[in-house]
Amino acid sequence: MNNLRRLRMFMSCLNNRRLHTAKYVLDAENRQLYEDIFPSICIKEINELWKKPPQCVYAGFDPTAESLHIGNLLILINLLHWQRCGHQVIILLGGATAMIGDPSFRTTERADIEQIVVKENLRCIENDIKNILANHESYFCKNINRMIPIKILNNLEWYNNMNILSFIKEIGKYFRMGAMLGRASVQSRLHSETGMSFTEFSYPVFQGYDWLHLQRNYNCKFQVGGQDQMGNIVAGYDLVTRYIKKQVYGLTLPLITAEGGKKFGKSTGNAVWLSPLKSSSFQLYQYFIRTYDSDIEKFLHLFTFLPTEQIKIIIENHFKNPELRRAQKILAEKVTLLVHGEEGLVAAKRASAILYDKSIESLARVSADELVHVLEGATIVDVLAQPGVSVYELAMKAKCFKTESDARRIISAGGFYINYQQTTNTEEVIVPGIHILSNNVTLLRVGKKTYYIVRWL
Repeated sequence: MNNLRRLRMFMSCLNNRRLHTAKYVLDAENRQLYEDIFPSICIKEINELWKKPPQCVYAGFDPTAESLHIGNLLILINLLHWQRCGHQVIILLGGATAMIGDPSFRTTERADIEQIVVKENLRCIENDIKNILANHESYFCKNINRMIPIKILNNLEWYNNMNILSFIKEIGKYFRMGAMLGRASVQSRLHSETGMSFTEFSYPVFQGYDWLHLQRNYNCKFQVGGQDQMGNIVAGYDLVTRYIKKQVYGLTLPLITAEGGKKFGKSTGNAVWLSPLKSSSFQLYQYFIRTYDSDIEKFLHLFTFLPTEQIKIIIENHFKNPELRRAQKILAEKVTLLVHGEEGLVAAKRASAILYDKSIESLARVSADELVHVLEGATIVDVLAQPGVSVYELAMKAKCFKTESDARRIISAGGFYINYQQTTNTEEVIVPGIHILSNNVTLLRVGKKTYYIVRWL
């Protein structure tokens, strides 16, 4: 029996499992939540485990940046599926492992992170996670019975006072050099110009010990991670099964990639962040609005809690008029509501209306600072409000043109817009209520894409 068939049988067991603690069934096979499972295990054993909730599952997040990104969001949503089924979920923050650095899928060693930076990153990430958990409970759990609260732990708690000699002697002997050297991430680095330090080489030992600690203290049998974490998950499996001789299971999720198939994340510089301080709700909303039709069904399964039958209907309706992007709008709304709450969703939809509907009403509802997030690259200009200012004078005050002749020529030729309206009369007077909106903002545009946001003082 191959691994794919085992995986499908395993997920089928989950589908048939109905828990007394929640009116929710994890339809894992139809949702295609998992990419792989380790090891090849007895289906009957897994089915029996799921009949005895709560099982304990964990996933780890290293605070190597001040925010998580949407690749991490996929894992968080998967953990919420477990919680909705009545299981115990642990979110492990890597206060210790962040200072070592995971070498998986990296061509160079991570830069050292100061402990004070790790501490601040931990605080920010924990706040973001707690916001997501609170939004999940507020907006997505109306038909779910009382769930077991998710535990948020920091692995620095058990490494802080650990004796290094005892750790090496007690734990190190369970890791075989042949297996560690055979990992793809290690091999690629060993043959590179930079090589690999012992610090990064030791990372799987620490992640493996995390699982051992959680198994001993919380009876944690399951670990969930991205597809790129399979090597670390296997290392943890080997340690737990050898050290305490108890069966545990690893599950990997599909790797979410950016355009061109590149890994999506902070190290590749293309991340959409979960923190509103790093990525606005509009940016998150727009990322999912731009989902390809070829990916939309998969993303609805992975990033929402919608029943599979409802997703099927959404997809059928979507492809009747795909240009309307109905499915993408539903996906974007659900994800934005989970990450940023109702206020963030309203702001994202309002900003989207500015970008696409181009209505003066939408423009008047936002501040100049909010407009900057919508119109990337736009320049904010403060202008003192004075009576009798002409279109030409405003354009020059806002520094829309390099020279006076350029201003008169381009405006007269129809290449200048005020609040989306084409303006060709250079001597037209700027009037409050028409040119100056109720939010004291005027949006200027030169050509097709160059925006200037005037903030009237």
